[in-house]
Amino acid sequence: MLKLPFNIDLSGKVAVVTGAGGVLCSMFAKAIAQCGAKVVLLDLNEDAAKAIADEIKQEGGKAWAYKADVLNKECVDKLHDQIKAEVGPCEILINGAGGNNPRATTTKEYYFEGDLDADTVSFFDLDKSGVEFVFNLNFLGTLIPTQAFAKDMLDHPGGVILNISSMNAFTPLTKIPAYSGAKAAISNFTQWLAVHFSKVGIRVNAMAPGFFVTKQNEKLLFNEDGTPTPRTGKILAATPMGRFGESEELIGTLLYLLSNEATGFVTGVVIPVDGGFSAYSGV
Repeated sequence: MLKLPFNIDLSGKVAVVTGAGGVLCSMFAKAIAQCGAKVVLLDLNEDAAKAIADEIKQEGGKAWAYKADVLNKECVDKLHDQIKAEVGPCEILINGAGGNNPRATTTKEYYFEGDLDADTVSFFDLDKSGVEFVFNLNFLGTLIPTQAFAKDMLDHPGGVILNISSMNAFTPLTKIPAYSGAKAAISNFTQWLAVHFSKVGIRVNAMAPGFFVTKQNEKLLFNEDGTPTPRTGKILAATPMGRFGESEELIGTLLYLLSNEATGFVTGVVIPVDGGFSAYSGV
């Protein structure tokens, strides 16, 4: 079981987690299950979601796993109805689905003369469908599940929505313009939703993780032999604490934002968990 920094009481609450088969969101699911929530794990990779759900149940928690395409509104709406009937109305929604794609990534950090004709992916070569996929996965992949599951919260004051932003939202990272733009949209959308739902008792906040090693970014951070890439060197040099975050270090912020007792008057905020990255000017 995870070692929680503190415990909150989520007994009986239905919590839906998208992207729950991934490194960070699977940990979120486990943490809130330990706090008593009935956790619904949604992921396009159903086997990954089921594996995490099985772990939760083996540790005495309550968990259900479903295959979900967060970009398919009809699919998500049907899934919502099924979950509401089988588990109960959603009271906590964690929008964790997201990610980048090589088709929306430039080869170099900077454009240099001659790159247009070189054997590289420059800004001018970015694939339109790749950019659309990344933006849609992150932004629409948050909007569509929110449309489906926030409806349940209208009848249950105290509902909580937690979105996952990124350091990209504060200052865009080189090479990944679509992902950076999409996460900036998530931060803005978090504020918009917080205002929009403020009269019906739904709080909406976001976490902005700094640099954590996940399956999605591992190849950007480490070479095949396990040595750090030049990009890792830049990241750690710009992180005052001088290291990558440990996934468990997100749990405190997660539980803080989900607790109505602790943050009942907190809505519309984006909290960095980044080892000081967003505070450092480089000088």
